[in-house]
Amino acid sequence: MRLSSFFLPTSRDDPAEAQIVSHRLMLRAGMIRQASAGIYSWLPLGFRALRNVERIVREEQDRAGCQEMLMPTIQSADLWRESGRYEGYGKEMLRIEDRHGRDMLYGPTNEEQITEIFRHYIKSYRELPKLLYHIQWKFRDEVRPRFGVMRGREFLMKDSYSFDLDYEGARRSYNKMFVAYLRTFARLGLRAIPMQADTGPIGGDLSHEFIILAGTGESEVFCHRALVEQDVLGDDVDYEADLAPEVARWTGHYAATDEKFDEAEAAALGDDLVRARGIEVGHIFYFGTKYSKAMNAAVRGPNDEEIFLEMGSYGIGVSRLVGAIVEASHDADGIVWPEAVAPFRVGLINLKAGDGDCDNACEEIYRTLERAGCATLVDDRALRAGAKFADMDLIGLPWQVIVGPRGIAGGSVELKRRDGGAREELSLESALARLTASPGAGGSATS
Repeated sequence: MRLSSFFLPTSRDDPAEAQIVSHRLMLRAGMIRQASAGIYSWLPLGFRALRNVERIVREEQDRAGCQEMLMPTIQSADLWRESGRYEGYGKEMLRIEDRHGRDMLYGPTNEEQITEIFRHYIKSYRELPKLLYHIQWKFRDEVRPRFGVMRGREFLMKDSYSFDLDYEGARRSYNKMFVAYLRTFARLGLRAIPMQADTGPIGGDLSHEFIILAGTGESEVFCHRALVEQDVLGDDVDYEADLAPEVARWTGHYAATDEKFDEAEAAALGDDLVRARGIEVGHIFYFGTKYSKAMNAAVRGPNDEEIFLEMGSYGIGVSRLVGAIVEASHDADGIVWPEAVAPFRVGLINLKAGDGDCDNACEEIYRTLERAGCATLVDDRALRAGAKFADMDLIGLPWQVIVGPRGIAGGSVELKRRDGGAREELSLESALARLTASPGAGGSATS
């Protein structure tokens, strides 16, 4: 993609309305544009990053055995009355009346909808277990939306739902999602710590939220140092195996948000206590038969007995994750994207657009990188070098290839690593070999 034709409305100035780093940088980098309070348009650069996050979330759900579907954003209020949540959910729910006078709502979550679908089709224990998910826009009418996409009213969310015959099966499903979440966040370049959590309006008696550590995080968290140092990805996971030992490896150490902080337990850790700021990026729940009993979702068991489904739900804020990654990965000059989610992997800077040698070299580099699956943004604008460098640092692509007349005359280019700023002067062939040897995932889903 050539920057002269790419829609990238960057800004040098910090927007007055932005209170946190991710909001400031996403606005300045031309990733998002506010449409109304807590509601944003995703501009091309931001949308590419969003799609890459979504891709990784989807891949890990598929790997864990979840099946993707898509449910509507508008739901019938009757379903929520069945579950008993319609009146109790609060003003965060956007209630609507259609032209026929029927009560509807813009879904903040989908427990009722998926339970209605499941009860209609699944009648026998032989058809269990099942794991279903979708990635869909939600709406929660926050009284004070703030922090950009970190706490907006409209947001993209992955929510999955498990259906099992008994508690043991439900815990196996819960453990699958627990491990899948750890893998998902690690692939996104984030260190996520699972912490026991309240179940809130979802309900149930078992829940964990996944918190990433970031200096500008929204809440204070406390955990054992081992949780920060543990390997996550390791070998490929066998999701049909018993994952309880892996879950215990994480839940066996102390970890708490400030709401659940226990001073005595924390003090006992001594130097092993990590005190940091954190951002919630995922939440998982086991709630048993809360919805299946209320909505009469049952199957026939092996002895023809009626068994109410054991259920769980598992959410990841996909659009929120983009903001969280920026919060966790930036410096004084702008965003520093992890390669897996970068909207482009390489920023190719032509220092003298219009110069035949520079233009030809940039065209050769661009075509070579694109053929190798390495998404590249070419700055071919007729601007000063300083403006080009500032924009490239602001949008934070992992690599910069800098092409100038002097270097090209000697057969070399400059290669800059955005994370840390290290620069090398290399031959054109060596630079291309370096970048194409391991193209990575950055930008590949939307190149």
